[in-house]
Amino acid sequence: MNANEKKFIPVMITPFNLKAKVDFDALKSLIEFYLAAGVKGLFANCLSSEMFSITEDEMLEITKQIVKQVKGRVPIVATGSFGLTIKDKACFIKKIYDTGIDAAILVTGHFANVDDDDDLLLRNFEKIFSLTGNISLGTYECPAPYKRIISASLWKQLLEADRLIYHKDTSIEQDQVKVKLDILKSMGNNSLEFYDAHSPNAMFSLQNGAKGMSSISGNFYPEIMVWICNNATNAEKQEDVKWLQSEITRVDSLIHQAYPMSAKYFLQKRGLPVRTISRAFVLELTPGQKKTLDGVYTNFVGWCDRLGIKQAL
Repeated sequence: MNANEKKFIPVMITPFNLKAKVDFDALKSLIEFYLAAGVKGLFANCLSSEMFSITEDEMLEITKQIVKQVKGRVPIVATGSFGLTIKDKACFIKKIYDTGIDAAILVTGHFANVDDDDDLLLRNFEKIFSLTGNISLGTYECPAPYKRIISASLWKQLLEADRLIYHKDTSIEQDQVKVKLDILKSMGNNSLEFYDAHSPNAMFSLQNGAKGMSSISGNFYPEIMVWICNNATNAEKQEDVKWLQSEITRVDSLIHQAYPMSAKYFLQKRGLPVRTISRAFVLELTPGQKKTLDGVYTNFVGWCDRLGIKQAL
């Protein structure tokens, strides 16, 4: 493995059929689409997957399907910190890890209430570490149930525990991102891989030591995110990198509107058998929202033409 390799890991959506049941045939097509785009991993059972709107049995069934189909072509991580108590969460972490994933991810907001201090959060992380044996773990500053950003001091303590191999960061603010990346660099051979969730940060984070990106953009144009991950630190490509970053940033707020329905509409335009059905977003897209996404699609085609990027589909 190339230690300097940058990776794009999409946060997977969940396709549903006309009865709002999981559409496993569409999921198969979606998996192959991500892989054809050149992604270096998959994040299953995340907020984009509508994990708060599916049952634990569905989480396990979906994750099993993904692992079975991928067959080791790329690593897979999946959120596992579900359950009322720490013991319940540890139990579910073991269940989802047994599907064959490479790491079970802990939602930071699952281990302390919004008004609890970092000491409690750390104690609860330590409890989950002790209850999950040698299972590889990661952290995810998921916006739900509330966004719990890991502070610099807690970050250092978690790294020192040496149980985490993955972190999905939603700090957004570049100074906060850089503080974490600098601490990570100072730890030397720590095995944790840092992924920024905020597409407008791609160039900044990748150039400052992030292992990769893991953003919703991967449910619209994963090839574009793969390209910027591959080229962000390439001295010969900096003019194109800066241009593409400005384009990604310009449309970022547009693709967030009515997400994940916006992504399902966009993927449909790209030829995926994904219906615009969501359990998390129950309203139909408005004509205005569709027109906006049509414009982003036209931009995407232009980006590919300028940079010589082959579309996955």
